[in-house]
Amino acid sequence: MNRLLFPVLFLFLCISSIQAQIVGKVTDVHGAPLPFVNIYPEDSYKGTTTNDDGNYKLEVGEGTYRIRFQFLGYTTHSEDVVVTAGSTSVLNVVLQEETTSLNEVVISKGEDPANRILRETIARRKANLDKIAAYTADFYSRGIWRVDSIPEKIFGQEVGDFDGQLDSTRTGIIYLSETLSEIAYRSPDDFKERIIASKVSGNDNGFSFNSAQDANFSFYRNTIDLNAAIVSPIAANAFSYYNYTLDGIFYEGTKLINKIRVTPKRPNDRVWSGIIYIVEDDWQLYGVELTTTGQAIQVPFISTLVFKQNFQFDTAKNFWVKRSQTIDFGFGFFGFNGDGRFIAVYSNYDFTPDFEKNAFTNEVLRFEAEANKKDSLFWRGTRPVPLTDEELNDYIKKDSIQTLRKSQVYLDSIDRKSNRFSLLDPITGYTYKNSFRRWNISYEGPFPKVHFNTVQGWNSSVQLGYFQNYDENGSNRLSVFSNVTYGLADDRVRVTGGIVRNFNRTNRLNLSVYGGSEVRQFNASEPISPLVNTVATLFFERNYMKVYERTFAQLGYRQELFNGLRIATRFGYEQRSALFNQTDYVTIPNDDVMYTSNNPLEPLNTEDAAIVTHELFKSTITANITFGQKYMTYPDGKFNLGNEKYPALSVTFENAMAASEAGYNYSQLSAQLYQAVTLGNKGEFSYRLKGGTFFKGEDISFVDYQHFNGNQTRVGTRGNYTNVFNLLPYYRMSTNDSYFEGHVEHDFRGWILGKIPGINALNFNLVAGAHLLSIADTKPYTEVSLGIDNLGFGKYRLLRLDYVRSYYDGGSDGAFIFGLKFLGLFD
Repeated sequence: MNRLLFPVLFLFLCISSIQAQIVGKVTDVHGAPLPFVNIYPEDSYKGTTTNDDGNYKLEVGEGTYRIRFQFLGYTTHSEDVVVTAGSTSVLNVVLQEETTSLNEVVISKGEDPANRILRETIARRKANLDKIAAYTADFYSRGIWRVDSIPEKIFGQEVGDFDGQLDSTRTGIIYLSETLSEIAYRSPDDFKERIIASKVSGNDNGFSFNSAQDANFSFYRNTIDLNAAIVSPIAANAFSYYNYTLDGIFYEGTKLINKIRVTPKRPNDRVWSGIIYIVEDDWQLYGVELTTTGQAIQVPFISTLVFKQNFQFDTAKNFWVKRSQTIDFGFGFFGFNGDGRFIAVYSNYDFTPDFEKNAFTNEVLRFEAEANKKDSLFWRGTRPVPLTDEELNDYIKKDSIQTLRKSQVYLDSIDRKSNRFSLLDPITGYTYKNSFRRWNISYEGPFPKVHFNTVQGWNSSVQLGYFQNYDENGSNRLSVFSNVTYGLADDRVRVTGGIVRNFNRTNRLNLSVYGGSEVRQFNASEPISPLVNTVATLFFERNYMKVYERTFAQLGYRQELFNGLRIATRFGYEQRSALFNQTDYVTIPNDDVMYTSNNPLEPLNTEDAAIVTHELFKSTITANITFGQKYMTYPDGKFNLGNEKYPALSVTFENAMAASEAGYNYSQLSAQLYQAVTLGNKGEFSYRLKGGTFFKGEDISFVDYQHFNGNQTRVGTRGNYTNVFNLLPYYRMSTNDSYFEGHVEHDFRGWILGKIPGINALNFNLVAGAHLLSIADTKPYTEVSLGIDNLGFGKYRLLRLDYVRSYYDGGSDGAFIFGLKFLGLFD
């Protein structure tokens, strides 16, 4: 062992002896620290950046260096340093504010000279974007979120102390993480990242969310995608969105830099405001300092976003290359208020990489096996931006807290408190935990699930469950549950249960067993939620939900066979029986309206049943295919990203056999194609195409018909409007024949309404849609819609309003549909 260890120690000492450091602090003339100053040896991409306190550390070898200090708004400063092996040189620097001048500027044609500069820059925008066709680089990112005075309760629920992250004033850092990685790019859109080290404060098993691809924002593109597409100040159509003013000029060596103020023509557009710096004759960015708002990106809890980017000139490529980027933001929601920052530093660029033929695959990010296990010595030697005192103290504090909070003594003490029984637990729910062993037993009370329908009357359910995690990240787990439902009107108790086993997060192997007796909608996708049906039934006498009873036993299997192909299968026995209305209770009687029967085929006939009691065995296999699926690989799993360039395809084969009724055996083959495409600042276009056909389906049970997602409540609660017909009666078009349905929708995301004075201040989105349903030997059903999304007040934008017009069999109908985005939380 000693013989193996000696050469390793010898090599470490040799490397240490030739390394050296330059450390120091950068301030302004008043002594205030300057954060995120770019510091690098001239003609080199090895560099660093100051932290919030203005401190920096630059790792170099022995030699003489000319060190450059570059910061937007300040004069670039260079200083010579002689460094000896194994030493630490201290170099403190004071930067002077940049003095800009307009003396040399020639104003012609009565327009601001900034317009000429922007026209030149825009004309070369795409050429500049494509100028660097390939590169590799080192990437470092750090993210921090701070909160101020978080309330102890929200809606009566305890918020907690975020695992010890809040101090006595309920203020503190709730997220601090770092990422160190190697990145590679090849035009036009090949990108990969290998994360060497990842650190999350207070979680030694966690992985940072910071990645180079998420930080890859280029203002040379027409738009910057930040939930909504924000128009770049140098976009092809930028003059339609911005006014420009030349604030002054200065020199970076022999290069003339233009400082240009960017002002939106319409403040409520998806736009920026602030300063951009453009290099004369090169017509490239020297730096940006731009601000947008949470309203613009349609993330209401964000107040402002401030982007800063700094560039360095590469003499070999004759190009200004991004060296650092900071994103500052403020937020506030439900009493949570705070701010945050993400910084990114790029170094060691290589613009002539020798990529192998298969260098780029669908894997865009990979964490090394021990990426989250690097110790403090590793980080101290490789971190390009020193920690601030606040960040260092947070790591020390949370590492100590984590050690305590992972101990059995601590976890048992927390469990003793949370496992206490309260008087309301029998009706609301109760959970008994053993956090150290990673299991719990839960009971969900009847109160949150009280609903009403005309078959069961007032009904509710309770659920008992057992959950076991076999690893820290929850990828290997077991769930066992039993659900007991009781309806007052039919005086029936129905019990279902199941066992679900998840094995990993790589191929997501899942095995399940389900069984029991339940009340189920004829349309298995359950187009009307129990909550909406309860309101429609009790207050408007519209009992739209139609149900039958199913007694069943079912086996399930799911797995990703390889990247882009996921398989899901089910096989089981079913007994189906008709159910009838058992109550006519209504809260507000209406003489002009009466309940319909539970027979969706003949809702006015209260005697006939939609189905006869029967039994069969049913199997379903579905293949979900995502073409060109991009993904990220973690040591404990795989995270799929999809691919916007291609649609997602789903193919299902359904088969019924051994039916107790002649003619109930059948097969159905169906397919679905879905895609959502971002069109820059013009919004998002999405479509869904579905179709299928039956084999030997002429005499099958109505349960097995193809049912379509209709809506008669005038309340849109489905999150995706490309999967529903908002005026179609639930079972009018149900079929056992061939069918096709198509949905298209375009969300303009402010592209139209954002240009109308006055209306653009409301920050609404215009949405247009069209829907078609075609069944063999039947006239098609169509809908067109025009709506307004992002309705609400201030930060609470939870509503959508559409006017929908339907056309069928020579007639038409129209109605307003209110979309309630939050209703799904209660079903």
